[in-house]
Amino acid sequence: MRISGDLAIAQTVDFFTPIVDDPYLFGAIAAANSVSDIYAMGATPIVGLAIAAFPTDILPLEVLQEILRGGSEKAAEAGFPIAGGHTIIDDVPKYGLAVTGVVSVAKLVRNSTAKVGDTLVLTKPVGNGILISAYRGLTRKRFGRRTPPSVDEAVHWMTMLNRDAAAAMTEVGVSAATDITGYGLVGHLLEMCAGSGTGAEIRASAVPVLSNARDYLARGFRPAGTLRNVETFRRRVDIRVPESEFTLMCDAQTSGGLLIAVSPERLDVLETRLRQSGLFYATIGTMTDQSGKLTLIP
Repeated sequence: MRISGDLAIAQTVDFFTPIVDDPYLFGAIAAANSVSDIYAMGATPIVGLAIAAFPTDILPLEVLQEILRGGSEKAAEAGFPIAGGHTIIDDVPKYGLAVTGVVSVAKLVRNSTAKVGDTLVLTKPVGNGILISAYRGLTRKRFGRRTPPSVDEAVHWMTMLNRDAAAAMTEVGVSAATDITGYGLVGHLLEMCAGSGTGAEIRASAVPVLSNARDYLARGFRPAGTLRNVETFRRRVDIRVPESEFTLMCDAQTSGGLLIAVSPERLDVLETRLRQSGLFYATIGTMTDQSGKLTLIP
């Protein structure tokens, strides 16, 4: 929303139930996830409001304090305060933020302005939904002595802000961007295609994947959100890869990376800027003239 001259505000909200056992890490992940949409728009976050639900008759308030501390410290890392919020009593803990950012209208990055021929760049690996599902499933007693996967790598990426990658893309100037969250890589790219009137082709082999995600997918660990994505998006995708790879591309992510559409003329500059900042990235495909159609190739 434009508020004065070239200045606009961008607003977003997100919250969810715990995906890790550590309440501090849960708060930090939720905050990083909540501010991600602001970064995807090329905006700078300036203030957040906390949204929390907590079962006060089941868990001690110290757990809620740690959740709020994790969120507050991640917001401080991002450079904005959590100025207040609202908490209710509920059966299951929930936490997230409503975040307000500011952006120059001239520099606003949308998810609906990709162009045919643009290269697609992804700034975090996928697969955290599968690993978290495996971790939660294998820590239940009914699985006996089977060892759950380490989620340290997943937590590393989920707590990482998209701030620096966003700064690189806005400095260079890109066609479009979105962040990868609950609809997975496939779903958010389809949204970009629909808004832009373009298609896309993704090389599944080029998409970075968290260690062991394929292994645990093969063992049958598939989050409900991932399965919904598979069924919802299947009819809109030309699938030329094994079913397991399609499922992986649909994996519902928490605090995923930015998916950036950049013109071939600016790709080298963007890659150089990302490398100079020590940031991770992978080029995974291109935008095509097949409007609304996504093709997955090996």
